[in-house]
Amino acid sequence: MTAALAVAGIKPDEGKVNRTYLDVAKIPTYCFGHADRTSKVGTLHTDTQCETILAADVKLEQDGVAACVPGLRSRPYQWAASTRLAHNIGVPAFCGSGAAIHFNRGDWRGGCDLFMPWNKARVDGKLVEVRGLTLRRRRERAQCLIRT
Repeated sequence: MTAALAVAGIKPDEGKVNRTYLDVAKIPTYCFGHADRTSKVGTLHTDTQCETILAADVKLEQDGVAACVPGLRSRPYQWAASTRLAHNIGVPAFCGSGAAIHFNRGDWRGGCDLFMPWNKARVDGKLVEVRGLTLRRRRERAQCLIRT
């Protein structure tokens, strides 16, 4: 259930681009937001490859966030939202985040609220707020606040 909830949010947030492109932070990215610094811009990936890559990414992210916040395993909406956030910022960043710290203290609402600061990207060496990330964090936070 959690993986399906996460994927349902990741797909529209990321969109699917079959050719490798540079994202706003100039990181080679393809499919559903799969960042791969070794991929060459313009490399083509099939729809099947994109689905396979997304499934593998979500599995790693889901397992990673549960490893640093074990309490997520019994909270599917918070786990899915955390997986979505980790898909975008990386599992190590999620695990070191204020959201993870608050979740581990049992402060679920506080953790959900701390998704919002992750609305910036490094552009030309500077962290700048990105409207698309702000909107994305709002959607993830809304999912995170759903009670089970």
